[in-house]
Amino acid sequence: MKKRFLSKAFIFKSFAAICLFGISISSCTSKKKTHMETTDTTENELTMLVGTYTSGTSKGIYSFRFNEKDGTAVPLSEVEIENPSYLVPSTDGKFVYAVSEFNDERAAANALAFDKEKGTFQLLNSQKTGGEDPCYIITNGKNVVTANYSGGSISVFPIAKDGSLLPASDILKFEGSGVDKERQEKSHLHCIRITPDGKYLFADNLGTDQIHKYVINPNADIANQESFLKEGQPAAYKVKAGSGPRHLTFAPNGNYAYLINELSGTVIAFEYKDGNLKEIQTIAADTVGAKGSADIHISPDGKFLYASNRLKADGIAIFRIHPDNGMLTKTGYQLTGIHPRNFIITPNGKYLLVACRDSNVIQVYERDADTGLLTDVHRDIKIDKPVCIRFVP
Repeated sequence: MKKRFLSKAFIFKSFAAICLFGISISSCTSKKKTHMETTDTTENELTMLVGTYTSGTSKGIYSFRFNEKDGTAVPLSEVEIENPSYLVPSTDGKFVYAVSEFNDERAAANALAFDKEKGTFQLLNSQKTGGEDPCYIITNGKNVVTANYSGGSISVFPIAKDGSLLPASDILKFEGSGVDKERQEKSHLHCIRITPDGKYLFADNLGTDQIHKYVINPNADIANQESFLKEGQPAAYKVKAGSGPRHLTFAPNGNYAYLINELSGTVIAFEYKDGNLKEIQTIAADTVGAKGSADIHISPDGKFLYASNRLKADGIAIFRIHPDNGMLTKTGYQLTGIHPRNFIITPNGKYLLVACRDSNVIQVYERDADTGLLTDVHRDIKIDKPVCIRFVP
């Protein structure tokens, strides 16, 4: 009996050892697989920032990890900033600059330190824009520039060594009006863009139907205190009366520029060379006369242009770009949620994300690389009053 018992015990221990060994192998294999999956996921993950209006439940700026392979988003962090309706990360991803859009003395530009890995923010400081309703902001690493809508001006802020902003070194104010007595009663600056060659800055004036041109001083910084901008020649390009220039974008090859006009609902295509714009085409993005066209972007491969419309038939107009001459052909229209003020395309070109302000959601659309058409993948990111989406380099 004793011998028989020992035999069972031996068998049990042997079986247990085999199981443990098997579990150990399985565990190692599982860990290795998880590590590989994590690495693969990390390669496809983007750090995404969302600016909002804070009149509702939103606190300010939110960070997410967005997977450009499967279209999913994971929330990371948030920071309380009032009305950060537009923002831009620095090229090294260490700082974020955001407006506070107000029609009074609270109008400001904010500087934040940013931890890209954790997605966390630290407010460094804020500076008054000296112009009401700042609605667009850019940086070249040495200076930050805002477009102030109601102020009819642009403001330039030198960047300190710690990434914070110094008081505005220049506030360039524009005068004039347009033919639309209600919407163009004075200058309304809506967008500033640095040209692909880095030599010029264009500023869209919705109120006067002009694109103002400035020569950039690339050496201007906090140390030499030189002026960042000098008026160009010509000082501005005029577009058709009543157009209402809003946002400007450039083709990846740098040879063409495209302007979305808020009031006329048209896209104007330009040839771009050495700081000069030559109009080559005007085509309708808004066909219902809503007077609410908003944002414009080009797919990374340079084959398709997208333009958003609000107020009626809210959605995205889709155009194919002719590779030889930059001309546009309308190929489709995608209805979206309410008030698509801003949208963005992932660097790999697979997804287009739309910030629908009045639907309180960011919609995720998959792009067809061949047709440019969009398909809602129903991976909505719910957030109160989203109005700006940016990916951190």
